[in-house]
Amino acid sequence: MTSLLEMNGCDVNQGDSAGMTPLIWAVRGGQGDAVGLLLRQEAVNADKPDNCGNTPLWWAARDGYDSMVKLLLDRAEVDPNHGTNKGFTPLSEAAYGGHESVVRQLLDRQDVGPDKPDNEGNTPLSWAARNGHNSVVQQLLDRAEVDPNHPSNKGFTPLIVAAYGGHESVVKQLLDRQDVSPYKPDNEGKIPLLWAAMQGHESVVRQLLDRQDVNPDKPDSEGNTPLLWAASNGHNSVVKQLLDRAEVDPNHPSNKGFTPLSGAAYSGHESVVKQLLGRRDVEPDKPDNEGKTPLSWAAVAAVSGPGRGRPRQVRQIWSHPALLCVQQRP
Repeated sequence: MTSLLEMNGCDVNQGDSAGMTPLIWAVRGGQGDAVGLLLRQEAVNADKPDNCGNTPLWWAARDGYDSMVKLLLDRAEVDPNHGTNKGFTPLSEAAYGGHESVVRQLLDRQDVGPDKPDNEGNTPLSWAARNGHNSVVQQLLDRAEVDPNHPSNKGFTPLIVAAYGGHESVVKQLLDRQDVSPYKPDNEGKIPLLWAAMQGHESVVRQLLDRQDVNPDKPDSEGNTPLLWAASNGHNSVVKQLLDRAEVDPNHPSNKGFTPLSGAAYSGHESVVKQLLGRRDVEPDKPDNEGKTPLSWAAVAAVSGPGRGRPRQVRQIWSHPALLCVQQRP
């Protein structure tokens, strides 16, 4: 490298077909000595991005190279907020990867925007919460400029993505703040509890149910309640948690008339079907808007749906006392 740099006509900023400069390649490879050598060249552009808009600082932040981040930040021409073509900043990437020391370096700068969203509206806090990086979440929450409820373009808040991912400690961090709304839905009307129930994250569901300001039976824009999602996905313990709440209607239909029992029957979740049928207030023959009952859905699924090859759900529903008077063969 030294010999090449001493040759006349050597362009230290020459990019390849992807726009990757020698400095970017050195950073990507984690070659600290090569990075130092290139940065000592007066002609080097330390902030030149590749064709995707990724700068050397962005690459160093993405991979958690602390010393390289420091070297690059010491260069006056380096913009610490430079976004990629998709709007990902070095801070976003460091937060996404959980690189605590890099996040700390960037946040120590007065010119770094700690809440700058990417093109999809995701902030550094949202990325850290999504991936369960507790310490990074705390660093960002300690900044007054950071909005802990900032939604993405789809309405996903940091709490929603943490609940979806089942990151119990991050959910606790967020819920411990008085300025975090545990009830704020996304653009489809799904609240954090619904996302946690859908994924079967018991501890997160428990935390959210402990809040007095959370409606455990609130449906999304299609009428699907947390119980319906949990039942359809076979999350037994979450179904029990929800059924233990008096506010939860076990027969609550979606906009298409689909009940939790229908969802469990169609998906072939035998133990959830058994839980629901064990309750006296569950209607085992409640039809949806097309006239299909849970028994119909179980029969369909036994032949061609998710419950294919598992006819026990059909037998369970068929043997329910409310249906014993029907003189037909299952």
